[in-house]
Amino acid sequence: MFGEIDKFDRTILKILQANGQTSFSELGERVGLSPSACHKRVADLREAGVITQTVTLIDERLAGLETSVFVQATLKNQQQATLNAFEKAVARHDEIMECYLMAGLSDYLLRILCRDGAHYERIHNDILTRLPGVERVITNFSIRKVLRRTAVPL
Repeated sequence: MFGEIDKFDRTILKILQANGQTSFSELGERVGLSPSACHKRVADLREAGVITQTVTLIDERLAGLETSVFVQATLKNQQQATLNAFEKAVARHDEIMECYLMAGLSDYLLRILCRDGAHYERIHNDILTRLPGVERVITNFSIRKVLRRTAVPL
């Protein structure tokens, strides 16, 4: 189990969230610790599960995936087996970027990334309506991304 996150850990995490490729030498300079102390802290944060992975973020637009579609999915029932089957199936489709179990009018909220309306239509017909337990989907197209954060506020 990891102890309390102190000011050094918070600063290290903020720096790494902005640039996961920051060297331990640079981390040390910026937080006032030696590179080896930063290396140990980062290793401890990984071991504790605070740092779960390091990724490279890609510009969705430049990758040809300009359209975010938000889909509310309502299932036929909320039995655990139905929820499990739905969640397992969702995880198999790379176009589904995020999936949240919801409280409210729909059971799940999905964010889907696609090229355009025709691409989404294929996803709708070939994937969404065939997911286990789906009774209804409601689709909302984004007009423009206003804000997207990847950094957790510390």
